[in-house]
Amino acid sequence: MDDGRTGRAGRPVWWRRAWCRAGAATPSFTWRGVARALLRVLAVWAVGSATLAVLAGLLPDLTLESPRGGSPTDIVLAATAGAGTFGLLNALVWPLLVRALLLVPAYVLGLSTFMLNGLLFLIALSVVPYGDTAASTPETAVVVAAVMSATSSAASTWLAVRDDDAHRRRLARLAGRRRGDRAHTTTTPGTVIIQLDGVGHDVLRDAMRVRQGGSRGNALKPPLMETLTRWTATTHTLTPWHTDWSSQTGASQLGILHGSNEDVPAFRWYEKETGQVMVCNRPSSAAELQRRAVHRTGGPGLLAVDAASRGNLFTGGADQLALVLSVAVRRDRGHRSRSGYFAYFSDPAHAARTAVSFAAEVAREIGQSLRARIRERRSPVGRGGLYPVLRAFATVVERDVVVAAVIGDILAGRRTVYADLVAYDEVAHHSGPRGRDTDQVLRRLDRTIGLIAGTARYAPRPYRFVLLSDHGQSPGTPFAAAYGISLRDLVRSGCRLPGGGRVRGAAEEERESSTAARAALRRPERGESRGTGDGEIRGHGGGEIRRRGGGESRRPGRDEEAGGREEDAGRRDGEAGRRDGEAGRREHRVRGRDAGPVVLGSGNLGLISFPEAPGRLTRQQIDRLHPGLLRRLADHPGIGFVLVRDARCGPVVLGADGAEHELATGRITGADPLAPFGEGAVRAVLRTDGFPHAADIMVNSAYDPRTGEVHAFEEQVGSHGGLGGEQSRPFLLYPRELPAPPSPLVGAESVHAVLRDWIALEDLRSGAAPTAAFPGQPDAYGIKGGDLVQGDA
Repeated sequence: MDDGRTGRAGRPVWWRRAWCRAGAATPSFTWRGVARALLRVLAVWAVGSATLAVLAGLLPDLTLESPRGGSPTDIVLAATAGAGTFGLLNALVWPLLVRALLLVPAYVLGLSTFMLNGLLFLIALSVVPYGDTAASTPETAVVVAAVMSATSSAASTWLAVRDDDAHRRRLARLAGRRRGDRAHTTTTPGTVIIQLDGVGHDVLRDAMRVRQGGSRGNALKPPLMETLTRWTATTHTLTPWHTDWSSQTGASQLGILHGSNEDVPAFRWYEKETGQVMVCNRPSSAAELQRRAVHRTGGPGLLAVDAASRGNLFTGGADQLALVLSVAVRRDRGHRSRSGYFAYFSDPAHAARTAVSFAAEVAREIGQSLRARIRERRSPVGRGGLYPVLRAFATVVERDVVVAAVIGDILAGRRTVYADLVAYDEVAHHSGPRGRDTDQVLRRLDRTIGLIAGTARYAPRPYRFVLLSDHGQSPGTPFAAAYGISLRDLVRSGCRLPGGGRVRGAAEEERESSTAARAALRRPERGESRGTGDGEIRGHGGGEIRRRGGGESRRPGRDEEAGGREEDAGRRDGEAGRRDGEAGRREHRVRGRDAGPVVLGSGNLGLISFPEAPGRLTRQQIDRLHPGLLRRLADHPGIGFVLVRDARCGPVVLGADGAEHELATGRITGADPLAPFGEGAVRAVLRTDGFPHAADIMVNSAYDPRTGEVHAFEEQVGSHGGLGGEQSRPFLLYPRELPAPPSPLVGAESVHAVLRDWIALEDLRSGAAPTAAFPGQPDAYGIKGGDLVQGDA
């Protein structure tokens, strides 16, 4: 096994570095690699020959003839011979010429390049042993050589688009240029944590099984994810973990990276004291949530020591960031969330690879959407408009940039890397968690993981790879499509308010889906309607969240370690935030009385708030304000249960036909509304009830245990955010050499504790001072850091 000092064949680290810089993909010889390289050479040769033949027909000074004349066949043979000779000279002579020209000034070198290329072309034509093949003028030779070089380079780049080895070599060279000689060899293992967003435990398990060949009878097909199948068979262990009630990326990733997801009741929720809707994938909301978590835990996060955060909602305390949403609102040079884009696209080959993949992904989504429309007549979700472009951005551009950054981190020898790959989650929302569309995504994710893991052999330290997901996805027809009424309209009718609500449309879905793209381009957040979900809030919803209850103002930052200059900027921004907030609250108070309750959807979890009443309303207060509303919601066939606070017995869950479950006492009347949702439902709902920003009424859709289906309060056929089915059962895939996590593993905060202990494991084994984010807090095994070495358990 590679220990970080020598390779498999005993070669020293300097050899691996030299090999990587020279562009080698792997030190092992394979006939498949030779065949692939040979086919690429033949294809580029064919393109060059065709280009030369076309130019011979267009340029009168270029002649391609055989001894027998100028028939089409003879011209093709002459073009093939000329292009082959020119390519051979370029491969053999050009590198020597480039070395000789290194001393030439840059402006002379540019002109000399064209002249020398033309000279090589003239030499190639003169040595072609085939008929009368010549260029009558040097100018013609220069033009033809330039055009042939351009077309051959384009063909070579196109063929390399799907060559992972070639892509890995380019990324290694890019990382080598950026890090210089800063990587130091060590035998202490590093940890790479890759989050496969939205991939449930059962989905991953099925993707690692041998499949039936379909129409071919008993023929078997390999697993969708062959790399992970090999890992689980040899080095890794797969186990599920259970999310909190809010089964979505904002709550899970905040808990995993920062150790606390307290007071994150859903993906989006309304805060009465500020009159704002918090949305986890909005940059200003993500910054505020991270600030609250850091303040609550007293530590910067999981990635506080020599770590990188790539493609995540939150930093985790890392100092190396790329595509991190919570810093997208910042302006300082040290925390540019989009810096990864510039580093990646600085190489034209990367741009070409991503552009081709982007176009293919747009075409793939259009084709899949048309197929679904033909098969189902009327799709319950919209997939038109800008969605194909936004999907391609999330599944291709973000993926490529994140992967490039992670490979650079590995080659730089960083201690910990945490990256999020969002492709599956994006596609599953519109296509469903299982099917041909998501199978293709899983297969590409497996290739991506293999690409990243293959780079570790060149790293200055050994690496452990941990894979996990933040939640799963549950299928089902959207609530509005299944019952002909949105949750907002259902609530308004129960309140005896006039209609006017509408089912959330594709345009609103696209506006939310474009958040990552807008953050990447650092465009400001939209300041108009912020009620995403079934309800709308018109009032102050854009801009940064800079206030907390009690009037304290502070700019949402990465952690509590801001220096003096940032403190000054924070105070200035805080005063601006207060002014914006006061204006927003005034506007909302004016319109809130007319708008009625605020209704928000987060997957199959609905939140209902009454902005005209301060604090959280009790069951008795709601009954006085809107008699019959709670019973109308609880009795609806599309709703599984309703959570409300009772003034006498505390939190109570309401179900159909008068069923009730008092969470504080355990008293149940009728059929238990939480029974279909499993054993952990009571704990999850009771914890959320204690959040300061829990809504007045919280609604979970119905769940069918036989089919696993739920009904999202958004326009999604694959959803997550509440309880019911696979959405609450993500996975953890870890090396067998690490201590096994507790079973059952419940809650994102527990996952944080496990990862924290794994990262700090080598420090504990060596007797060094613990460097985890929270060294004094109990770990996942109930032991304080430094008290015991879990070692080889």
